[in-house]
Amino acid sequence: MAVITISRGSFSGGKALAECLAVKLGYRCVGREAIVERAAAHGASHEELLAALLNPPGFLERFQHKRYRYLALFQAALAEEVKSGKVVYHGNAGHLMLKGAAAVLRIRIIAPIEMRLAMVQERLKLSGNAALEYIQKMDEGRRKWVRFLYGVEWEDPAVYDLVLNLEHMDIEEACDVIDALARTRRCFELSPDCLAELEDLAVASAVRAALAMNPGTEHLEVETSAKNGRVFVRGKVTETGELDEVRRIAMKVPGVTGLNLDDLIPATRV
Repeated sequence: MAVITISRGSFSGGKALAECLAVKLGYRCVGREAIVERAAAHGASHEELLAALLNPPGFLERFQHKRYRYLALFQAALAEEVKSGKVVYHGNAGHLMLKGAAAVLRIRIIAPIEMRLAMVQERLKLSGNAALEYIQKMDEGRRKWVRFLYGVEWEDPAVYDLVLNLEHMDIEEACDVIDALARTRRCFELSPDCLAELEDLAVASAVRAALAMNPGTEHLEVETSAKNGRVFVRGKVTETGELDEVRRIAMKVPGVTGLNLDDLIPATRV
């Protein structure tokens, strides 16, 4: 598989599983912090980016447009990080930010509460009740975050390719299961088509981030996709003249070979 994303609740063994897979497959293991650093390099505040990823919707609801910009930057940074393949990513909503790519294997792991409590008590030195409250707070925040930003339920198995329960298997066994599955998938060998798909995702995400950070278009909220470097931009502009600015900015992004703005609708046509 070109890219594997690991989703989990706090203290469910996600990082350990990602590290195990990276060793077994010869992949790079990438966490949230590395993506935040890459995203912050484009001029956003490292602290605010991290807060947008860690805090529940209350933080983002006060800054609706900042939320859009943070996500655009983070998605672009993540897509750029994984576009060459052979990556295991454990962090916020990787399976959603990289959605639509056949080269991505989306894994969710769940663990019994007893196991999670033991890990919290050991690492954070919390008592039983405090440890339980900590896990519940973190899970609820992540649940609200995903629902608010993507309109899906974090626990919904339909948004993953595989859900593994660690109640009756350990990390090594789970690692073996995912390793075996990954090796059967079409994109495991990183064919030119699979790499082109990841490159298109990176280019489309880079265009969205560039528009979000440019003073002339930062107020817009658009969706982007790409096919063989040709980028499709969908959304609304406040005036017809902004189409030229979108075109100018998008065409400057490396990897863009063409642009389709047919679904970028001026306000006069809304």
